Amino acid sequence: MSKRKYNSKNKRTTSGKYSQKILEVLFKEPNRAQNYKQIASSLKITNIIDREILIKDLQGLLADKKIKESARGKFSVNAEKHYLVGTIDISQSGTAYVTVDGIEEDIMIQKSKKKNALQGDLVRIYAYPVKKKGQRMEGEVVEVVKRFKTLFTGIFEKQASGKFGFVVMNSRSIHVDFYIPKEKFKDAETGDKVVVELKDWPIGAENPFGEIVEVLGSPDETNAEMHAILLEYNLPINFPEEVEREAQELDVEIHESEIANRRDMRDVVTFTIDPKDAKDFDDALSLRKLENGNWEVGIHIADVTHYVRPGSLLEQEAYNRATSVYLVDRVVPMLPENLSNVACSLRPNEDKYTFSAVFEMDEKAKVVNEWYGRTAIHSNRRFTYEEAQEIIEGADGDFKEEILTLDRLAKVLRKERMNAGAITFDKIEVKFELDQNDNPIGTYFKISKDSNHLIEEFMLLCNRKVSEFVSTTNGKPNNNTFVYRIHDDPDPDKLQDLRLFIKQFGYTLDLRDRMSVTKSMNQLLADVKGKPEENLIETLAVRTMSKAKYSTENDVGHYGLAFQYYSHFTSPIRRYPDMMAHRLLQHYLDGGKSPAAAPIEEKCIHSSSREKLAAEAERESIKFMQVKYMEQFVGEEFYGYITGVQEYGIFVEIPETRCEGMVRLRNMDEDSFYFDEKNYSIVGRKTGITYQLGDQVRIKVAKADLRNKQLDFELLG
Repeated sequence: MSKRKYNSKNKRTTSGKYSQKILEVLFKEPNRAQNYKQIASSLKITNIIDREILIKDLQGLLADKKIKESARGKFSVNAEKHYLVGTIDISQSGTAYVTVDGIEEDIMIQKSKKKNALQGDLVRIYAYPVKKKGQRMEGEVVEVVKRFKTLFTGIFEKQASGKFGFVVMNSRSIHVDFYIPKEKFKDAETGDKVVVELKDWPIGAENPFGEIVEVLGSPDETNAEMHAILLEYNLPINFPEEVEREAQELDVEIHESEIANRRDMRDVVTFTIDPKDAKDFDDALSLRKLENGNWEVGIHIADVTHYVRPGSLLEQEAYNRATSVYLVDRVVPMLPENLSNVACSLRPNEDKYTFSAVFEMDEKAKVVNEWYGRTAIHSNRRFTYEEAQEIIEGADGDFKEEILTLDRLAKVLRKERMNAGAITFDKIEVKFELDQNDNPIGTYFKISKDSNHLIEEFMLLCNRKVSEFVSTTNGKPNNNTFVYRIHDDPDPDKLQDLRLFIKQFGYTLDLRDRMSVTKSMNQLLADVKGKPEENLIETLAVRTMSKAKYSTENDVGHYGLAFQYYSHFTSPIRRYPDMMAHRLLQHYLDGGKSPAAAPIEEKCIHSSSREKLAAEAERESIKFMQVKYMEQFVGEEFYGYITGVQEYGIFVEIPETRCEGMVRLRNMDEDSFYFDEKNYSIVGRKTGITYQLGDQVRIKVAKADLRNKQLDFELLG
């Protein structure tokens, strides 16, 4: 049951009543010292009693060294290293961690020290001095500098009196419900999923004050939940009218006068290979044999920056979004439809403007010549991955020789990449079959085959070669500013944990050096294929890896791909960093000097952050669909594999659907179990019965909780 306390008056204490507000006043002008009268004036304190409390609180802050007395009776913020600004991340338990630029370790904030900060807010904190070497930094929030968002979603609950209600948050990182006065209900009824806008959260008030701005509907409805997920992660849903208008007013016609300024490749055989449900096609391949016997391979990318110009509303919107978002039942594009599905989509039998990398390759897939620049192409055919795969496997079809040649070259590129130390995670993706109301009616697995690898290898080649071209001169680094996709080495401790864990399954991992790790990791991933423990070990292997991100600093290269230089260039319709890479490449092709890195680095940080949010939203949508799909199987029995073990229960995945649920320890009545963290298991105190990662178990689906996106299983043995 959610929290239901509310006091129309703010809580008042005799000590510290004005401490927070004093700090807020002083932080607004950190270089100006103010006396208590000036502070009282800013806080509109006029009566004598409150002035006395103010003076007492000033002395308390002074004693805690949170402020300093700059001159007699004049105070200012003690703005030494102890006051920091960062982004707050609130855990499920309520403890928070603040990420501050320049500080490697996040600063821990106890549950009671968060003030009125919410998930993702930019906050100012006071960091307590570290007394012992190795001690974790802790602090407390003193001010919310900027709200991450003001719109939230939750379930409305009207109180019996009807005079007020609460919106109960779905997010596990928001531990407070929103108080809604009667006049702000907007016709919402108890149980409705709603959008609530944060209006105020006075210091001392137990709940933030909100206003319902939209009623989404039943929390069981797919559309309502997908809408809520986007809002929860502060991801946009619709384009502003003025942005749509600007997109509609673009000249999307192809003009011969513009083609005259480009390399005209419309007479070269060109095609796209994409998923069968793809709506936009931002990359195409062309192929022709040269007189010397080599192959000319063109990798053609939609020329988005021809249409989206710096300073335009489209540019600002693309930057704000930074990425398209892929939920189970929809795509929320980075660019309006007139661009993503029309002007910049390399549709068959249409001339299009592209930005291309053209390589001369010999039969061994060695690049002997390269060219980069703006082009015009004409796609002759749109292939799905399935159609291209049939041709690779021996079927007849359009452009068979071209596809077989590209497949042959791609396999050489892939083998070379693996030999250089790349790691391949060909994880099976679960997809849902949806009915006309976007309800899941079935599942199927998406497996990468040769046709997928064909496209992947040529896109990787393009991304790597563009990055090398910009970043090196005669094979040596030239310090040109560029947007890199970097990926650090795996965490050594996590690798050691993985090595010890897989030992019980009879597998090994060689951790002697970098090449040994990658070689044995690839062997491990090959060995587990088709085994019951495949998904579990693949998941644990992925967790050893660092997170890839965008940066202007290329100090680590890309570990997973084994590339020294790597950038994202091939998907500008759906990724803003690719647009940045296009502009920078053209700048250097035009003879421009290297621009300042700082503004571009800021955009890289923003893009990495938005990418992370989009990935989290996608996972949330998958979890919802999994639970919704499993509703029909409540009461039915399945075999599954233990994929996670915690002190409160075990997670079991059903292999037929890849849906995961929890068996809670408190519901396991065959014994009293304890958590053995070292061996990833739970053990019965009396019987010694052990359940550990990878074990096959029999379960019954006990509950499908759509509100919390959780499946509860009952363990049968």
